Amino acid sequence: TGYCDQEPHTSISTRLRSVKQIEKRDSVLTSKQQIDRLLRPGASYFNLNPFEVLQIDPDATDEELKKRFRQLSILVHPDKNQDDVDRAQLAFEAVDKAYKMLLESEHKKKALDVIHAGKEYVEHMMSQKRKQLKKDGKPTVMEEDDPEVFRQAVYKQTMKLFAELEIKRKERETKDMHERKRQREEEIETHERAKREREWQKNFEETRDGRVDSWRSFQSKGKTKKEKNRTFLKPPKVKMEQRE
Repeated sequence: TGYCDQEPHTSISTRLRSVKQIEKRDSVLTSKQQIDRLLRPGASYFNLNPFEVLQIDPDATDEELKKRFRQLSILVHPDKNQDDVDRAQLAFEAVDKAYKMLLESEHKKKALDVIHAGKEYVEHMMSQKRKQLKKDGKPTVMEEDDPEVFRQAVYKQTMKLFAELEIKRKERETKDMHERKRQREEEIETHERAKREREWQKNFEETRDGRVDSWRSFQSKGKTKKEKNRTFLKPPKVKMEQRE
């Protein structure tokens, strides 16, 4: 077998060791560093991945999840950061939200599905790239074979998927909000129209007797005037011719 056909030399143990080193590095961040991490520019999208917020492996047990939440929540708790209470409160809320999300099996499954999709996408792209390198007669080793580069590639793709899902969720939310607003406006218009019709009907009923009396009075006056005119109407005098 030629060099170009060889699989990457990185062993599973080396990759796991690198990941553990990264996790250890992140987990020992100070309170201020954790607050900065959780509130960095773009945090509204970075923090969509609850596992990244808590800096815990997606395969972690419930006990490990609980332990990590306690560690991180203590670090960023406002009571422990009196010199930066407002930002600490926001960071604590992000940690609390991520923890509660992972406690709900449905939300946890959705997050895991996104992470797995991100990883599968990167692996698929690596496979396609490796096939092309092999076809071109080039070495099949690529930068993503490095555990840290692979991790970053998965992280970026996963973040992109979380962001796309969040954008779609907000679009649906906005659409639903507009639809509810439109329905509410229609309900108000229907209610107002019915109210105007009831008021018109009520006024019509209340003034009906008066209109009838006015019409009768008008007819009566007209009739009296005609009779009066007939009473004073005299026939013309006829001149009698004198006979000679």
